Amino acid sequence: MKIPEKIQEKPEIKTELPISSEKAPETSVAQKTTKPLSRSGISSGFSINSFLNQEEKVETTENVAVKTETLPKNHFTDTDLQVEWKIMLKQLQVKNNFVFNAVKTFKLVKAEENKIKVLFPSDSAKVEFDKISGEFFNHFRRKVQNHIIEVEYVRDVENLKIEVVTKRKIFEKFIEKNPLLKDLDDLMKFDLT
Repeated sequence: MKIPEKIQEKPEIKTELPISSEKAPETSVAQKTTKPLSRSGISSGFSINSFLNQEEKVETTENVAVKTETLPKNHFTDTDLQVEWKIMLKQLQVKNNFVFNAVKTFKLVKAEENKIKVLFPSDSAKVEFDKISGEFFNHFRRKVQNHIIEVEYVRDVENLKIEVVTKRKIFEKFIEKNPLLKDLDDLMKFDLT
């Protein structure tokens, strides 16, 4: 067994720093903060206190009356109305197919010089028409330069096609296509009630 040799120890070198007249700033680990550590300046936009202490604000609306005497009152024809309505339907078919299906059966007719009658089949279809009517009539007024156009809504019951289809009616339509079915019915005496 070998005995380890003595390791030489290095002499310690002491260096002294010059002492200055200024005191070094003391830093403490347990320093209190006055500001939150998170990002400041970001708020959610909703304050519960402001909501609870909210005062009722009285909103005043100003009614601005536009004199129709100064607006243009040019003549327009029923053809102008129909052309613009067809353009609107084509745009609706691409943009909003649901509204298009609801309003495609509407008929717009020029009733008097400055009056348009809108014939609609049902109240639910009229609700869908109300979504686009403002846009359409504003566009049409500017197009024909007649700003005193009045719109009258009339429910058109005849336009709403409700047909009760019975088995007899279906069979009669088949007879028109193939007359031999009539002979078969005479022979077999089908019960089509």
